[in-house]
Amino acid sequence: MRFLKTTKYLIGLLLLVIGVSSCGINSDIMFRSPKGNDNNQASKYYKIVSPDSLKNQPVKDYRLTVDDRFTLTVSPNDGQQIVENLAGLNAAGTSSSTNNTMYKNMEYTIRTDGYVNLPMVGDVHLSGLTIKESEDKLRELYSKLYINPFVIINVVNKRVIVFPGGGGDAKVVYLANNNTRLMEVLAEAGGLSQRGKAKSIKLMRYVNNQRIIIPIDLSTLNGLAYADIIVQGNDYIYVDPNPRVLREALQQAAPFFSFISTVLLLFNYFFK
Repeated sequence: MRFLKTTKYLIGLLLLVIGVSSCGINSDIMFRSPKGNDNNQASKYYKIVSPDSLKNQPVKDYRLTVDDRFTLTVSPNDGQQIVENLAGLNAAGTSSSTNNTMYKNMEYTIRTDGYVNLPMVGDVHLSGLTIKESEDKLRELYSKLYINPFVIINVVNKRVIVFPGGGGDAKVVYLANNNTRLMEVLAEAGGLSQRGKAKSIKLMRYVNNQRIIIPIDLSTLNGLAYADIIVQGNDYIYVDPNPRVLREALQQAAPFFSFISTVLLLFNYFFK
């Protein structure tokens, strides 16, 4: 009788501990859809947009913005020195190991005021301009110093943050070009995690001072219509993870089960 009473007490304590610890189950899941009044309040900060409204080709060229980092290559005579350096020749046609292309591979950052400080021309406002517009502007500025300057700008920090659905395995994917598609980014991030839900993917984008959320379902072949969506710099791609409530509850309760089992065995041994 005493053994049964003690067992009931320990089981009750175990259930209480599991109930308290369950508050931390799936606490790593982010961006849950709010309910009721919370949903009305949250709608002020984001807008849900149908993926059908997105085109598979970029509407506009990428525009430089604050905190963008880029490399600048400036070479006179319409880039003649670039060709000569690639061929290993100097202007006289002899072998040369000297790279005469100016400013190549140096990185520059656009400040919060939209300006960037560049060699020999000083502060130049580039925020809001496309890459071509920026190159044309710099070509005009450097033409005062060099004959027919050839200018190349390469943005190096266009990136997408991907949460593949596993928690703790987020990836930063750098975009090599303006036409990187959703499926390419997911592949670069290693694909969806085992816990990720292919039918519940959120593409988050900042448009006109507001976050828009595009829900995407890639769980069926119909999802091919959205696999070619063009992603943009600073997009977030969040794959909802499967909750796995029972599995996490058992994992958290396992140490307590082990402790209770040990106590019961000892109690049964000494008080049988």
